[in-house]
Amino acid sequence: MGPPSKSQRTVLNSLPSSISSVFLPPADLTDLPPTTRIETRISLTVSRSNPELRRVFDSFSAEGRLPTVLCVDLFGTDAFDVAVEFHVSPYIFFPSTANVLSFFLHLPKLDETMSCEFSELTEPVQLPGCVPFAGKDAPDPARDRKHDVYKCLLHNAKRYKEAEGILVNTFLELEPNAIKALQEPGLDKPPVYPIGPLVKQESGNGIEESECLKWLDKQPLGSVLYVSFGSGGVLTLEQLNELALGLEDSKQREADPLTFLPHGFLERTKDRGFMIPSWAPQAQILAHPSTGGFLSEEGKGVRNKMKEMKEGASRVLSNDGSSTKALSLVALKWKDHQKGLEQNGKH
Repeated sequence: MGPPSKSQRTVLNSLPSSISSVFLPPADLTDLPPTTRIETRISLTVSRSNPELRRVFDSFSAEGRLPTVLCVDLFGTDAFDVAVEFHVSPYIFFPSTANVLSFFLHLPKLDETMSCEFSELTEPVQLPGCVPFAGKDAPDPARDRKHDVYKCLLHNAKRYKEAEGILVNTFLELEPNAIKALQEPGLDKPPVYPIGPLVKQESGNGIEESECLKWLDKQPLGSVLYVSFGSGGVLTLEQLNELALGLEDSKQREADPLTFLPHGFLERTKDRGFMIPSWAPQAQILAHPSTGGFLSEEGKGVRNKMKEMKEGASRVLSNDGSSTKALSLVALKWKDHQKGLEQNGKH
């Protein structure tokens, strides 16, 4: 997708010296129209990078340092072709939830049995262990089966069965039913290892995060309205203006990560607002006593649930926690695979 960004280089440079990085030359995507979706671009970047990946693996093999595992993201399964050639175990890292992973794994079968768009389904989509959802709420790339991005999604989903394992960014206490269903033996379903939640380590945003929480500590109980649209916010400029004016007129304290706000908004609200321009510690903000979206009985239940999940996340990441054990199990499998290859003279 191009050279690494400054933030990516910062992360890579922070890794232990035992971990090295290799950058493949950018894949040629000049034949794609400007409207091509990012999912398609990622998938094509991977498939078109296979010759370069093969060259790198050749050099690794010659140097006697071929990796044991190739772990790709959710749209990177075409790299499995190179992994298999070199007897490297193919794995997937799935950064979303177990519910979404279940959808990906069941998509090939759903595609075979459906004769309409997901949005036209009259009954909820029901997957083992998952919360039923209306077809119109299917993941965005699946909403138009004629679109290239759907074909790209389906292509990758069909190859998930080729993985020797899937590492998913979730944990048992968050999605117990979905994880249990995914871990039950089944045809064309690789082992699933819940190793989450990934916790953002303090880096350039550490000061920002700390300042945000310090600001919350100074606010009256239940007085702050938290506004966030994540990395995929799709509000129009008109909607953003309407939202900002509403916040301003409400006289409510607000913490928000919005960056495209009306001229003068930040200055007019600086005494009662705090803007987070990038990543926000959402769990801590939502569980904070000053956040006021939880004053009702229903809201208190949400807050308590957030607290339970936060505590659960700490437990599963402890030395004897379920996510730590799952990751250790995968590491042992990789180690055993490496030993087997060395005994057979393949690595």
